[in-house]
Amino acid sequence: MGHDFTSEIVWTGNRGEGTRGYRSYDRTWDIAVAGKEVVHCSNDPALGGDPTKMNPEDLLLSALSACHMLWYLHYASDAGIVVTGYRDRPFGRGESLPSGAGQFLSAELRPEITVAKCTDLAAADALHGRIHAVCFIARSVSFPVTCAARYLEGA
Repeated sequence: MGHDFTSEIVWTGNRGEGTRGYRSYDRTWDIAVAGKEVVHCSNDPALGGDPTKMNPEDLLLSALSACHMLWYLHYASDAGIVVTGYRDRPFGRGESLPSGAGQFLSAELRPEITVAKCTDLAAADALHGRIHAVCFIARSVSFPVTCAARYLEGA
């Protein structure tokens, strides 16, 4: 079964002279998807971007984390594991080459998951091993994605 996705990227960084010079324009744009809130973005701050806005690397790492979380919650529900909280602070490692080209080398998801008291934590942790095989985003990247989850017991 196919899935189609659309997005609109609108450059917002024209200061009035377009790309007349390398420093004459901002590296900002909006992501617009019909019926959804607009996301204001910028380039990585190391490359002249606005540090207060999301950049492509932030978005990719966040997409990996969100996809993993959604599959985890699904598998937990199926397994009778009650999750009451989920927060991830993923970490991505990249490199920039002398040519200016860059790439992600790896990503580590670091979810902190709150589960109901008396949850079998080994069973809860085992769910992560199944996710990479089905997560749309993780299956689409060419770098390794690992998971180092921590668990908290809720009330």
